[in-house]
Amino acid sequence: MAEVIRMPKMSDTMEEGVIAAWNVKVGDVVKSGDILAEVETDKATMDMESYYDGTVLYIGVEKGQAVPIDAVIAVIGKPGEEYQSLLGGQSAPAKTESSAPVAAPAPAEAIDTANIKAAVIQMPLLSDTMTEGVIHKWLKKVGDTVKSGDLLAEVETDKATMEIEAYEDGTLLYVGVNEGEAAPVNSVIAVIGEKGADYETLLKAYAGGGSQPANAEVPKEEAPKAEMPKTESPAPAEQPATGRILASPLAKSIAKDKGIDLAKVKGTGEGGRIVKSDVDNYVPAAEPAATKGTALTVPSIIGQESSEEIPLTQMRKAIARSLAESQSTAVDFQLTMEICMDNAIKARGVMNEASPVKISFNDMVVKACGAALKKHPEVNSSWRGDHIRRNQHVHIGMAVAVADGLLVPVIRFADALPLSVLAATTKELGGKAKGGKLQPAEWEGNTFTVSNLGMFGIESFTSIINNPKNESCILSVGGIKETVAVKNGEFYVTNIMKVTMTCDHRVVDGATGAAFLVTLKELLEEPYKLLV
Repeated sequence: MAEVIRMPKMSDTMEEGVIAAWNVKVGDVVKSGDILAEVETDKATMDMESYYDGTVLYIGVEKGQAVPIDAVIAVIGKPGEEYQSLLGGQSAPAKTESSAPVAAPAPAEAIDTANIKAAVIQMPLLSDTMTEGVIHKWLKKVGDTVKSGDLLAEVETDKATMEIEAYEDGTLLYVGVNEGEAAPVNSVIAVIGEKGADYETLLKAYAGGGSQPANAEVPKEEAPKAEMPKTESPAPAEQPATGRILASPLAKSIAKDKGIDLAKVKGTGEGGRIVKSDVDNYVPAAEPAATKGTALTVPSIIGQESSEEIPLTQMRKAIARSLAESQSTAVDFQLTMEICMDNAIKARGVMNEASPVKISFNDMVVKACGAALKKHPEVNSSWRGDHIRRNQHVHIGMAVAVADGLLVPVIRFADALPLSVLAATTKELGGKAKGGKLQPAEWEGNTFTVSNLGMFGIESFTSIINNPKNESCILSVGGIKETVAVKNGEFYVTNIMKVTMTCDHRVVDGATGAAFLVTLKELLEEPYKLLV
């Protein structure tokens, strides 16, 4: 019997996986234990193996595609075996050597608009937060002849009153929104085309499908161009004295990017309208040389705005989900304390003379947290909805910055590890995290987290609780800073490190968190206590 292969759950926070690579294709014979694919999770790229012997009959996910946990991604069985019934409502398989293309079903009632010489005008998206626009004023009426670039209407958005222009030549056949009425973004507000064109059928096609109908005449632009907000700049002599500079939206956009004052540009378009070529060919007049005692003229900065869209990795999606959940569930507060690190600096130097592995200040902080958590188990707890889970074991997460975001490998039983062993463990886990080689058992189960940005010169910061389901506190560790202090009326130089603990108030109260920090301070200021 054929067996379906589903997207496995490879971490406690994983909700979907991306097929980074297929190691097999349809028709290949596989055995139990063979690697079928490489799957990118929110933590790392991991191998997915087969648990069955047989032939690959179906592959339903293309390389690079993300699919949710438990979704069917492949089928293994005997050659020629029927497997379609196992897919249920699964979408069409990814294209493979043996899979034929599947034709999309035709609409139930397609409306043919190929012979209608007209195009609809939709409410454009004129700002990033706009959901609807109000027709403030129509500048054309039904029956008017319009040309591409003519202004059709003034539209009031959530940001300003702006103008929309025609992108087709023809006659205004239909106006669907009255002045003062609101219309959603992308809804039809007008139709332009040949006189006598059957625009009613065109409107039915849009109303029936809710989008561009089949064979409909496609506008030259994706959306109507939007005029920028009206300015109070004085109009040049060549333009009508209307208090408004006549310029095409494209000309205005280019002028804005180049820092050109349109009031100084002579328009060559109809009625003195400034068009793209006018801006492209504009040469600023030479400014008079500054003389002694006159104000300095600040030059215009000419540049080009640009940006790029970065697709989210699985890790970045997981970070966003986890931290958003933390902010919406945990009731957090912060406690900050200064710790004198003079003795810790001396002790570290002595310990590193004997330790087979170099011990870092972060290792000493993790070790001190482990000991403090054993003394204050209330902090080593988490909120479970209808009860609080108090852990007897101490598993400390160590935040590690990686190329795509942040990973938190876990040092298990951190309180019981000798400092040299703990140092070796943190180095091994940190290396695996940066190399994308962590396994699920190495990033799950933390009961407390330490995040250290001291090596970047950060003096103090506040962290968000990484996973409120598992832990109730996270410690933010700043850098060690040499500073001047006063004791018995005398100045002296000392080394101070600031730590800030974010606590979930549902589990940890202020006094409880403060008591934990007092113990942490004592352990780091008297580091010999870490060795007993």
